[in-house]
Amino acid sequence: MGSQRWKYGDTVRPMTRPPLIVFSDLDGTLLDHATYSPAPARAALDRLRAAAIPLVLASSKTAVEIDVLRREIGCEAYPAIVENGAGLLEADPTESDTDYTRLRAALDQVTPDLRAHFAGFADLGVDGVALATGLAPEDAANASRRQFSEPGLWNGSNAELDSFLQELEALGVSARHGGRFLTLSFGGTKADRMAEVASRYDNPPKLALGDAPNDREMIEAADYGVIVANPHGTPLPPLPGEAAGRIHRTSAPGPEGWNSAVLDLLDSLNI
Repeated sequence: MGSQRWKYGDTVRPMTRPPLIVFSDLDGTLLDHATYSPAPARAALDRLRAAAIPLVLASSKTAVEIDVLRREIGCEAYPAIVENGAGLLEADPTESDTDYTRLRAALDQVTPDLRAHFAGFADLGVDGVALATGLAPEDAANASRRQFSEPGLWNGSNAELDSFLQELEALGVSARHGGRFLTLSFGGTKADRMAEVASRYDNPPKLALGDAPNDREMIEAADYGVIVANPHGTPLPPLPGEAAGRIHRTSAPGPEGWNSAVLDLLDSLNI
């Protein structure tokens, strides 16, 4: 993202009820697909800061990855939703691997023949994660620092996958498909965490922005939803809220579309 710091919030604000709370995906939404910069959204970020509106990042990234981005964007005064909703990164983060340790222990209770078909990030190691994701070694190491969920590669048949998921479900583990990875966790979605965080601020109107299928629940659960154009990803199908005018799509991709959508809503709400 470069050395430029797009400062959003200078101080930690008390959790009083703001006029709006914003939940945003990162890659392809607030961050440009190619440059990973939020620069085109600077006007909207400044407007949110001036109105003391919380900006809560929501991503599949780990806490350590999001903490870096949260500080660069300047919204570290607010919690963030990490690992696709499996956990929260607080404004004052404390490191805990309790969920991850339990998750790996549950995974190892699966029938060995089925377990052998799943290679989680811990099985792949940092080098394997770098190879599977295309990330640089340092970034792959950060992506491997899991706290709440375990992404992995499945190489078995569909029938074996069904059996694998049934055994995991009996152990309290849920699975979500996203792109190339099958991600395991003890549950929780971006929408679940959005409701949890919003309740801390006395449930103001919620704006949710995202570009991918794993953002759908969050977008549909918000008072105002925005599907940000991403020509590089799998497009979201038409959602029921679009016909009602509660969910909108941007024409511009990434942070440029994000910027327009946020400014338009702030104008319509006279904020």
